Amino acid sequence: MNRLTFFLLAALILCALSLVSAQHQARTLFVALERAQSEERQLDVDWSRLQYQQSALGKSARIADAARAQLKMAPVNPGKTQYLSGIVLPPATAQSPAAASDAEARR
Repeated sequence: MNRLTFFLLAALILCALSLVSAQHQARTLFVALERAQSEERQLDVDWSRLQYQQSALGKSARIADAARAQLKMAPVNPGKTQYLSGIVLPPATAQSPAAASDAEARR
């Protein structure tokens, strides 16, 4: 009976150690899973922000290209810039092109 009891006690201890090891491994894997999910959420936020920045930069670059090509605009040259100070101009009366052509036709 002593051998059987000793064998069963050894088997019980081995099973208990196996159970403790399995639980520890499960907890370790769960912590790793939580960290990976947190990193995934952060990467999703970063990806969304980068897509927004890319679309914003694309729009401004497209507008700048259209301004140069269609309107023949050029960047400001500091050598050609004139600064006015102390001059007050009267408000300009804006006329639409149609109104200006009607006024010329009446003359």
